[in-house]
Amino acid sequence: MASKSRLSGLYAIADTRYLDDLRLPSAVEEAIAGGARVIQYRDKSHNAPARLAQAKKIVALCRRHDVLFIVNDDAELAMQAQADGVHLGQEDAPLARTREQLGPGPIIGVSCYNALAHAQTAQAQGANYVAFGSFFPSRTKPQAVPAGLELLREAKTKLNIPIVAIGGITPENGAALIAAGADALAVIEGVFGQPDVRTAAGRYAQLFKQGGLTDLCRTPPR
Repeated sequence: MASKSRLSGLYAIADTRYLDDLRLPSAVEEAIAGGARVIQYRDKSHNAPARLAQAKKIVALCRRHDVLFIVNDDAELAMQAQADGVHLGQEDAPLARTREQLGPGPIIGVSCYNALAHAQTAQAQGANYVAFGSFFPSRTKPQAVPAGLELLREAKTKLNIPIVAIGGITPENGAALIAAGADALAVIEGVFGQPDVRTAAGRYAQLFKQGGLTDLCRTPPR
């Protein structure tokens, strides 16, 4: 298990609502080729054996290309697939229990929506990164609470772990989020819902090069 916790760049979420079983591995590889530095596996429909099989295919690709692999929601699956970590939402297991389950090495990310106080608590409890959003209207989560650029600016002054922005992000509006303090942009449909995944990923990756940000820095967990 790798011990990596610092993220930046395109955080591409491979959601199986957009990708069937055959398309999933090749689409992930295309996203990585386009510049994705983190891949999250998100599945709400398959049974446990199928999810493990899919996760193992993706983790092999991520290892080959030196890209982080995060599992959405499911710490047990993350352990079984030897993922780099897990991402927790509001209705998932508590961070402290997940850390006890995973041990000190793996990454744990936490969705904080538009609540800076929640992010500060998550950091204090050992989260390796936090995610805010939705910054723009999103078809994936149309009922998501809105977040604004000022949240990113304030969070950047009060947090010392990476900040991920999510929600309706496009190559056209993503630069403003990076300028406000986002270390990474989490994208689903903007990458995996496009006919040319590699080109789509490249458009997001270019935003970080334009902003002069580092691609990916790995440090031991705090």
